[in-house]
Amino acid sequence: MTYRPEPGSYAVDSRDGRVGRVMSADSGYVRLRPPSGGAEWNCPAQTVHPAPPGEVLRARVTEMNRERRLLP
Repeated sequence: MTYRPEPGSYAVDSRDGRVGRVMSADSGYVRLRPPSGGAEWNCPAQTVHPAPPGEVLRARVTEMNRERRLLP
């Protein structure tokens, strides 16, 4: 059975180890957004697994810092 992540959760693309926030999961692909911003990417659903707690924490801190820098 293939892992099917929920939008808003964090997952790891096992092809290259990148962690991203799940934007969508359908048609056999998962769309991830990097915590530091930048281009989203698609990866096959079978190459995605849940991000471990430490990676989730790191991603959340990265996103919070990025949002803080964007405030006027």
